Amino acid sequence: MPRDGSGRRVLSDDERVLWRTITKSIAPLRDAAPEADEPAVAEKPLKTVKSPPSAPPPLDRRVAAPPKPAPPLTPLGRRRRARVARGKEEIDGRLDLHGLTQSGAHDALLRFLRAASARQARLVLVITGKGGEGERGVLRRQLPHWLALPEFRALVVGFEHAAIRHGGEGAWYISVRRSRAAE
Repeated sequence: MPRDGSGRRVLSDDERVLWRTITKSIAPLRDAAPEADEPAVAEKPLKTVKSPPSAPPPLDRRVAAPPKPAPPLTPLGRRRRARVARGKEEIDGRLDLHGLTQSGAHDALLRFLRAASARQARLVLVITGKGGEGERGVLRRQLPHWLALPEFRALVVGFEHAAIRHGGEGAWYISVRRSRAAE
């Protein structure tokens, strides 16, 4: 972008035309009420300036309310985790992400959680794997970050590592938020 000597950006021809059009359509504000010791001066009525027919319509100034933040993610809880680990609470679905790229795993996880939420699943198991020798698995490391993203927050209540019998550090229990459409 071209700059002038003071470092400010120079307006293009289109920008200058737009600026002139806007500044011509602006009417000055009335002066403040005269002070008590100053004589009142008769004000001239303000001229109404019509905008040219090719001017864009005025912008809508209404601002949408910010979306309600999702509640914080919560772990399953000691009792529920123990019930799941012992097989007393059923796991409603399983997803194995082994062999997928990060983007493929992200997409598969999002599709899986949407489907689980739609069918009113309460708890699912996602297997990421532990990673290779001496390194921590990429998917294992990324899953908590993904679950904190807005697109997942509407689907997930909480998560934590699975019990040894379900994969231990290479798997996650995910508590699924039920879909409101089915209620």
